[in-house]
Amino acid sequence: MLVINARQVRELLPMKEAIEADKKAFLLHSAGQTEVPVRLGFDIPGRGSVLFMPAYVKGDVGSVGVKIVSVFPGNLAKGMTSVPAQVLLVDCETGVVNALMDGSEVTRVRTGAISGAATDILARYDASVGALFGTGGQAPAQLEAMLCARTLKEVRIFDLLPERIAPFIESNGELAEKYGAKLVAARSSDEAVDSADVITTVTTAKTPVFDGTRVKLGAHVNGVGSFLPTSRELDEKLLSRARVFVDNREAVLAEAGDFLIPAAGGAYDLNAIAGEIGDVLAGKLAGRTSDDEITVLKTVGFAVLDVVAARTIYENAVATGAGSEIDL
Repeated sequence: MLVINARQVRELLPMKEAIEADKKAFLLHSAGQTEVPVRLGFDIPGRGSVLFMPAYVKGDVGSVGVKIVSVFPGNLAKGMTSVPAQVLLVDCETGVVNALMDGSEVTRVRTGAISGAATDILARYDASVGALFGTGGQAPAQLEAMLCARTLKEVRIFDLLPERIAPFIESNGELAEKYGAKLVAARSSDEAVDSADVITTVTTAKTPVFDGTRVKLGAHVNGVGSFLPTSRELDEKLLSRARVFVDNREAVLAEAGDFLIPAAGGAYDLNAIAGEIGDVLAGKLAGRTSDDEITVLKTVGFAVLDVVAARTIYENAVATGAGSEIDL
């Protein structure tokens, strides 16, 4: 079994390749070449919870995998991450677990790549101004994905905790410079959104993080952060103006408060969702239909993305001799 740590995951799955892996995952899902059971979770009283997220990916990927994610808030006091995760990859030829890798890093890069893939598919080709809401652990990957997908000259950074903006810009300055972009601190959500061509939200907010009426015609929006029925980052004013896509309809309609909250109040019709992004890639569904159209991609993530990313990481590790081989 090959053990692959977080640093090696980053090296073995650069963002451009991660975006292509996610596109492949979306296509396989659209083609019915995946099986994704509902995730299984256990609550550990007084400590946290453990989630098991399995998927079977058919076709040329031919892999079964499971991501094990734990949420233990008390770990922070112990100097440990509060959300440890691992991914196990099983070879469909032999049934052998052939890889164990850092699941937090797999999640980080494949989630960033979702926005990158959606931006590449839906955003205008002449997009030049980006806006990023949120500066947490997922934000650097989201920033890189935006920069990979479009040649952005400027990305405005906004956070509800303004003291976090400057450190984020400083720590990601080299990344922005690599892509020829400038990071700018936004003093308000309005300032971030006004005239932005690509907008990505990756926050833990419970309520919408910007006014949807201010989004310019022709913009593309990635809603990433909210994944609970009781939380949302995008308002119904944006949704009503946009052509809306999702990564996995079943998962989104079960978990995404961005849709469930306004739908419950009669402010949004769930039938207005155009469809899954994989169907756009497969040519079953039109993506952007005009330069003035606003497009939205809402993602909550699903295990197929982890398995396809993990398989790509594993193949690259075998090809380059990376990782540590262990016998059990």
